[in-house]
Amino acid sequence: MATMEELLLHVCCAPCGGGCVERLLEEGRRVRLYYSNSNIATPEEFERRLDSVKVLARHFGVPLEVDAYDHAAYLAAISGSEHEPEHGARCTKCFAFNLGRAAARAEELGAHFTTTLTVSPHKCSRTIFAVGEVWRHFEPIDFKKRDGFLRSNRIARELGFYRQKFCGCEFSANGNTEYRI
Repeated sequence: MATMEELLLHVCCAPCGGGCVERLLEEGRRVRLYYSNSNIATPEEFERRLDSVKVLARHFGVPLEVDAYDHAAYLAAISGSEHEPEHGARCTKCFAFNLGRAAARAEELGAHFTTTLTVSPHKCSRTIFAVGEVWRHFEPIDFKKRDGFLRSNRIARELGFYRQKFCGCEFSANGNTEYRI
């Protein structure tokens, strides 16, 4: 059973997670990783990213939990927003879906939670914080600060993480946004 001292860290991918985990550990936090990413378009992509998240967990010596892959539930959650542009309503619904799953697990553990999503310059931290504020045990940490993205990229290169070129959903993979994490 976790305690309130433990922080459940929703991990979108290992390249984003490295600097976040390092920072939290340096701050004296007890961290448990939570890989919950049913927004990822295929089980193969989900597993490919998970392989690097496992390396991340081992490297920092932190526990890792993996939420069951349920892409149908994600599609139901974002229904009606499939044609929205990146950074629009679909992304906000996606954040709510993934953070909701992390919130539920954190509550079961009696822990607070946050997300690595805020480290990416491609994600708006204010939007993520607005989504997260519905849960009293959400901690709004902006991992972009203190060169978080730069540090995460360095760790990703050092540890040889798989570095994807899209957020994971089939809608971002279809050319709406092309970027390297």
